[in-house]
Amino acid sequence: MIIVWGSVDAAPEDMDALKKVSLEHVHRSRKEPGCISHSVQADLEDPNRLIFFEEWEDMAALQTHFQVAESSTFIEEVSRLAASPPAIRIFESEQVG
Repeated sequence: MIIVWGSVDAAPEDMDALKKVSLEHVHRSRKEPGCISHSVQADLEDPNRLIFFEEWEDMAALQTHFQVAESSTFIEEVSRLAASPPAIRIFESEQVG
């Protein structure tokens, strides 16, 4: 399984727009082949930060996700709304129980 963790910070005046595009992206991505889970949460310690958590069946599914036109549009919109460069980490994992 592939796990993706990401975060993005926005200026307060851009947070509503960032939440909107993020939720649209999450809801669309959940329907893609190989997507196990895809979510976005508000950071309780930083009201201007959103956290993304995703689980994918394998790297091929994630790479396909990255190639979807709407994913590219999402990255462009996030980059425009972000107060600093977004962070992303990708992990390969096995369930232990």
